[in-house]
Amino acid sequence: MTNSRRNFIRDAGLTASGLAVLPNVMSSCVSASDKVVVALIGCKGMGFNDLTAFLQQPGVVCAALCDVDSNILNQRAAEVEKMTGKRPDLYEDFRKVIDRKDIDAVIVGTPDHWHCLPMIYSCQSGKDVYCEKPLGRTIEECNLMVKAAHKYKRVVQVGQWQRSDPHWKSAVEYVHSGKLGRVRSARAWSYVGWKGSIPVQPDSEVPAGVNYDMWLGPAPKRPFNINRFHFTFRWYWDYAGGLMTDWGVHLLDYALFGMNQYVPKSVMASGGKYAFPTDAMQTPDTMMAIYDFGDFNIVWDHTIGIYGQNYGRGHGVAFIGEYATLVVDRNGWVVMPETKSTSAKADFVPVPPQGSTGKGLELHVKNFLDCMKSREKPNCDIEIGAHIARISSLGNIAYRLGRQVNWDGEKQSFKNDAEADLLIKANYRAPWELPKL
Repeated sequence: MTNSRRNFIRDAGLTASGLAVLPNVMSSCVSASDKVVVALIGCKGMGFNDLTAFLQQPGVVCAALCDVDSNILNQRAAEVEKMTGKRPDLYEDFRKVIDRKDIDAVIVGTPDHWHCLPMIYSCQSGKDVYCEKPLGRTIEECNLMVKAAHKYKRVVQVGQWQRSDPHWKSAVEYVHSGKLGRVRSARAWSYVGWKGSIPVQPDSEVPAGVNYDMWLGPAPKRPFNINRFHFTFRWYWDYAGGLMTDWGVHLLDYALFGMNQYVPKSVMASGGKYAFPTDAMQTPDTMMAIYDFGDFNIVWDHTIGIYGQNYGRGHGVAFIGEYATLVVDRNGWVVMPETKSTSAKADFVPVPPQGSTGKGLELHVKNFLDCMKSREKPNCDIEIGAHIARISSLGNIAYRLGRQVNWDGEKQSFKNDAEADLLIKANYRAPWELPKL
């Protein structure tokens, strides 16, 4: 199946019409002259980086912070007060934040398993949402989040800020120009050399100031373990999907964008805990996934504990063409001509290396704020964020099953594969449940 960018939304089982008509049927909830009042849910990591970028934009006010760890909450409140001169209101329960009528937009910076409910509840309450990536932990969540954004006509920006960084866009434009010749393979990788082993730790008492039951939320009930908490949650299947959904959504997104095809015929993956076989992580420290599109493939490759230096870069996307290979990462992009192969083009004209602005997050936040006023689609709207979260999930599902899987984008299910379909589901712990939309 060959899927153009126009058709990928259809093939992903989504309806774009709801957002496409927004500028004509819906007035902005934020006028050009008004201040924008934001709240942050999940204050420990990237969420606070996002909030900092918001507060650097004119007219943005932080009214509330929410976190289940009062230690982090008080620390972040002091930092916001230092930045702005005003201490925000503090909450442990995100629902109380969403109930406030004075908040225009919510930043969801929680662990992955807590993205879905705050995002949907915010849409239902008439708020726009900036949601950290990956959009959802499961495919079922992603589909429901898309439905909510359309139903309630909200602007949703997913935190894949590379979508707003100009050099990534110019790299894709170069690929689309055809100057590389036919591209039959794209590769995306993340080699996380700075990260080492996570030693096994015994379960322990919940730290003072932490509402652990609320932290777990819809995830399975388990004893408190420090390895599952804060940053390292991402290495456990209950809450996240490891490097595949952490870095993969950034880089595979641009691999798909560059190839201008979005729904693979099949996915295979292999890997394991090759670097640290006895440590506490559940997700693989080494993994490769192959997405087959019929006339080309996309390869995902990650490892922890070494940098690897593919093309001299610890992370990136490479488009391997007949005449040259384009390699792009967060620092810029280069084109490396073929010189000795049978497909080398003698008159190929190289381009100078292209650098980064270093302002991807800042530009991404500004784009979201602009779209709150215009009601246009932001650079990484709900459809883009949902689709790449699904694609990353497909790689993890193939890995966990240890075999090839075949995805039906229109039906949003695997082809004759009940075992794989079980891994699409969210399976929330009571009393939490997915909203009925």
